[in-house]
Order: sequence, then structure tokens, then C-alpha cells
Amino acid sequence: MTNHAGSDRAEIAARLAVAVGRLNRRIRPAGELTPGQVSALSIIVRQGPIRPGDIARAERVAAPTITRLLTELENRALITRSADPDDGRSFFVSATEAGTVAIATARRQRAERVLALFDELDTDQIERLGEALDALELVADSTTAD
Repeated sequence: MTNHAGSDRAEIAARLAVAVGRLNRRIRPAGELTPGQVSALSIIVRQGPIRPGDIARAERVAAPTITRLLTELENRALITRSADPDDGRSFFVSATEAGTVAIATARRQRAERVLALFDELDTDQIERLGEALDALELVADSTTAD
């Protein structure tokens, strides 16, 4: 393993971006929900009932993208819409029981795929990944880097 203590920040950033993208493709379950659907549905499960605009802001995507995702999720009976009592032009979305199950299943499948990837690493490498998680979760949840 290469020592990265003196590496350039831009090089580390570029390598991390490539590795995260490749890992995401390797752990994505085939044939079920798209990554965008999983992400939006996760927000709905965690924060719903929620307005579409709030989902768009959280996902950092345009309203038409969220509208399309919500239509797909609704067609699959994973979410339901309800009128916004304060704004007749708006609505809230909530996860159905099937939507909650779909998210739990997607998370479990992804975790199982990551666990299988750990077979390619030694104990020290896995421990170092664990140590990096706090920093990775911090930047993953940050609102400053769009």
C-alpha cells in the first residue's frame, strides 16, 4: 500500500472520486431500484411526509428530476402522495410499507456486497477503512461542496 502522507490533495481527491464511483457500481444491486430512486426513497423513509422541493434540495437536483423519480416510485407503489393542507398547489410524499421494505432490502444488499469486498482486504486495511469513516460521513453529509 502506498503512503499518501505527502500526496497532493488534488490527487487524493481524484483517486477518491474514482474509487467511490467504482465501488458504488460494484455494490449496486442489479435490476431493482436505481441509485437515484434509492437515494430519494431513503430521504422519504427517513424524513417523510416531505415536500418534493425539500427532497430536491436534499438531493441537490432540479425539480423535474425529483418529479420523475417520484412518479416512478409512485408507479411502483413505494410512495403515496397527500395534499398539503397549507398549500393547495403542493403535496407531501410518504413511504408505503413496500417502500420502507425496499429501502431496508437495498441497504442490506449493499452491505452484503461491501462485506464480500472485504474478503479482498487484510484486517489492517479494513481497520483503516473504519478509521476513515468519520471523515467520509462528514463530507458525505456536508452541504458546502456542491
